[in-house]
Amino acid sequence: MDLSQFSPDLLAYSKTHNPKPPLHLGTRYRARGGFLPEPGNTIVCHVVKGSATQAALIEARERFLAMPEAGQFLFTPISSLHMTLFQGVLDHKRSPGFWPQDIPLDTPVEDMHELLAARLEGLPAAEPFEVCVIGARPSGLLVGGRTVQDRKIMRAWRDGLAQLLGYRHPDHDDYPFHITFSYVIDRLADEALPRWQSMLTHVAEELQRHQHALELTPPGFCVFEDMNHFHELLTLDVPHQEE
Repeated sequence: MDLSQFSPDLLAYSKTHNPKPPLHLGTRYRARGGFLPEPGNTIVCHVVKGSATQAALIEARERFLAMPEAGQFLFTPISSLHMTLFQGVLDHKRSPGFWPQDIPLDTPVEDMHELLAARLEGLPAAEPFEVCVIGARPSGLLVGGRTVQDRKIMRAWRDGLAQLLGYRHPDHDDYPFHITFSYVIDRLADEALPRWQSMLTHVAEELQRHQHALELTPPGFCVFEDMNHFHELLTLDVPHQEE
């Protein structure tokens, strides 16, 4: 098989080329039975409800659901569609780098919501940014700043939040901006790769053609019990872009 015809993002979901168990299987979700409890918080930009972007993403998500191997993935609800700007803390992941260095590791996660929200109240107004689709992978979409300046601003947001909140994930510099449609339960067989590459390429090109800037809400500090719903506690201060 000529691997050059497949993107690295697709090969990461291949049984042959990445035989490791899926990262979050057994902690975030089950092979059968849906999502597991995983309390935590995060900073995200939700897809604007009722927008043209939401309609386009629902249509794209349907293309994923129509694939013969869709049953090998657990799909998140449409209402939870968002782009993660900065990773928060997880109740079960209490270790340096994943937890503020000045807060005890045994602090209840409910208290962490309050402590981090209080810190975010002091966040200086940051610049707004626009986001576009840059690619697709079996779990959803890869996104990024629409312009070079947008990409710089998004990086500044992530760096500033790490400094303010007091922790920096090991993958801080490499964690890709994305919109999740699903989580993999069982990786793809080799014979499925060509049709998945065709679908992913088509979806990405269609969204790039018709959604030059995704309609997203301003960054918000959200809490969650699992991956089904992200409840916003605080909208971060972003000035309106001038017309």
